[in-house]
Amino acid sequence: MNLEVARADLHRVRVDESGVEVLEDGQARVRIDGFALSSNNITYAVFGAAMRYWDFFPVPGDATGDWGRVPVWGFAEVVESRSADVSVGERLYGYYPMSSELVISPGRADDRGLSDTAPHRAEMAGVYSRYVRCATDPLYRPDREDHQMLLYPLFFTSFVIDDVLVDNDGFGAEQIVVSSASSKTAIGVAYLAHQRGARVVGLTSPANAAFVEQLAVYDEVRIYDDVGQLDVKPAVYVDVAGNRDVLYGVHSRLTGVLAHSMTVGDTHWDHVADAPADDLPAPAPVFLFAPSQISKRTREWGRDELDRRLGDAWDRYAEWVDGWIEFRRARGAAEVTAVYRELLGGHVDPRAGFICSLTDGRDQRPPAGDSGR
Repeated sequence: MNLEVARADLHRVRVDESGVEVLEDGQARVRIDGFALSSNNITYAVFGAAMRYWDFFPVPGDATGDWGRVPVWGFAEVVESRSADVSVGERLYGYYPMSSELVISPGRADDRGLSDTAPHRAEMAGVYSRYVRCATDPLYRPDREDHQMLLYPLFFTSFVIDDVLVDNDGFGAEQIVVSSASSKTAIGVAYLAHQRGARVVGLTSPANAAFVEQLAVYDEVRIYDDVGQLDVKPAVYVDVAGNRDVLYGVHSRLTGVLAHSMTVGDTHWDHVADAPADDLPAPAPVFLFAPSQISKRTREWGRDELDRRLGDAWDRYAEWVDGWIEFRRARGAAEVTAVYRELLGGHVDPRAGFICSLTDGRDQRPPAGDSGR
């Protein structure tokens, strides 16, 4: 079973239950037991064409490219293998589609993991084609699978954001301004910056302001309408919201003292901006591409040291989030589709973390051919 969305209208969802794909030599079939859904996955869909996220899991037979499978992070078990690089029963963590199973072509394998070397993934960033063997992963804990599915990919991005700031001496800033402060990526940024004593200002909606303040990792919390009251002193802007009006407001308020503007996400993907499209005060926003910073640190620190630093930070963060996170389950196509649409609408309880599965509950699916809002 696969959930597919219309690339031109992300609200349209359909269920594909095409037959089981016969394995060829060198391939393996994995059963996707669970995956997380968050605003991060909405960003994948919004930037699907520009950043080639749709290319990871192309829809068979869709010659016109009208439909796409949104990438997710999750766990799967190898249920059939015609590859010497992976065995039946192995548990793998990595990048999957919203599906009940996936056929991969294992290669570049070692004790820690393997890559899907299918031709359509050859030109994609290697980190998204890599599958980690849970049996040898020092980060893996069976009781923390939910944390890893939902939060680790977002925390990984948060870690990279914070490391870019550290690597550049904070760009000389005295404050880090973060939009979409209730999002899990932003929370990770605030947590890490707070740990090293940096001043962090969170921008959020009135509905989420109390929650953001209760996290106690933001030194100051402002609603979006109050951007014009930001302290005018050297700053870095980390844009997780992707809201053009907020971006314009921050740049305008901090004209002359904004040292760096980093574009990370697009949680406000459907916002229609009032701000002019070509008159943004300097500096020009720079899109974060996490693999580049990770490659840099791997060269400088070595893989083992990078893993150690990331692992230590993750362990502390995973323990901390237990104080506020609420994991919620969605099984079957109907429930998973409902969660996806709720996230698309942008009105989700920031405490919620959605853990989904299409492996069970096959009877809980939208009516055949459903493509409505």
